[in-house]
Amino acid sequence: MAQDDHSGTELAAADSSHAAQEFAGPTGTAVIPYDAFENPGFAPHRPRVTDEDPKREKRAQRTVYTLFYLSILGSVWAIAAYILIPIESNDVDAVRLNNMFIGLGATLALLGIGFGAVHWGKSLMTSAESIDIRHPIGSTEATKQGAVEVFRQADEESGFSRRSVIRNSLIGALLAFPLPAVVLFRGLAPQNQLPVELLSHTMWAKGTRLALDPSGVPIKAADVTIGSAFHVIPEGLAELEHGKLEEKAKAAVLLMRLEPSELNQAPDRVTWSYDGIVAYSKICTHVGCPVALYEQHTHHLLCPCHQSQFDVANHCEVIFGPAKRPLPQLPIAVDDEGYLIAQSDFTEPVGPSFWERN
Repeated sequence: MAQDDHSGTELAAADSSHAAQEFAGPTGTAVIPYDAFENPGFAPHRPRVTDEDPKREKRAQRTVYTLFYLSILGSVWAIAAYILIPIESNDVDAVRLNNMFIGLGATLALLGIGFGAVHWGKSLMTSAESIDIRHPIGSTEATKQGAVEVFRQADEESGFSRRSVIRNSLIGALLAFPLPAVVLFRGLAPQNQLPVELLSHTMWAKGTRLALDPSGVPIKAADVTIGSAFHVIPEGLAELEHGKLEEKAKAAVLLMRLEPSELNQAPDRVTWSYDGIVAYSKICTHVGCPVALYEQHTHHLLCPCHQSQFDVANHCEVIFGPAKRPLPQLPIAVDDEGYLIAQSDFTEPVGPSFWERN
């Protein structure tokens, strides 16, 4: 006999015949307590007021579908606030009102679904406790039929099929809830042009000078030394009155100079550089973060957001990270005054790769 140091309970080794019957595992040594308590079972079921009073049940049902209808109203309210309170004028008060009413509508939509679902479960669904026995993986046909029966029973207990008003109001609330987000996100893009078309073209054009960011001073080829890197924008961008940030987000460029012998240029891109000077889009092709870190000894560009790396010496091909395509190259040349100019716009869309897909 052994004794538990904490409780004083006498314990027996499992090598006896009695232990062998109680312990069906592999042979060895185990400890069997003789004073194990019995399963106490469930406490007596306490019916709710909605279980005993039909009027209370009807009232709870009306409360649930009213909350779902309020959720639908909140979704419609958020969409209406976005349309009726425009913010294009950059008026601070209009922005505040727009945000407040959209937020109130979205809050009502979310809380209506949440409160309605909780009240449904606590007041109308079956509240009796039960045991759900876990079975081994790889069920028999009988077990599969049992699972079907469980779903049928759950549907019956919840009243999902039987309480058609609650069910339909919930479905309506769930369908209406994401609509404000769809309307708001669509409004982030210009309404009269497709985003794919907009990102396919930038301010760069034939003869546009490369200028320093943010001063806008044009850059001469003689000013770009080997190993240097410049953040570049199109000349004239700083003078734009409207859409300056949008145009800069598409046209931002990194300008670098390598030894010409270190550039591995494809035959169709030999004329895109000038004396070892190359220009590539600053917008990462993963999710559009700015690629701003240049390691001059390895000629690698690093995106700080998700660690994508691009090899400048090999047309900025991806050598590490989640980006799937190289950075677009801007064809450059030099004008009669020695300033660096663009030969054309980018020949492919800038930014994340998904904008290429039609």
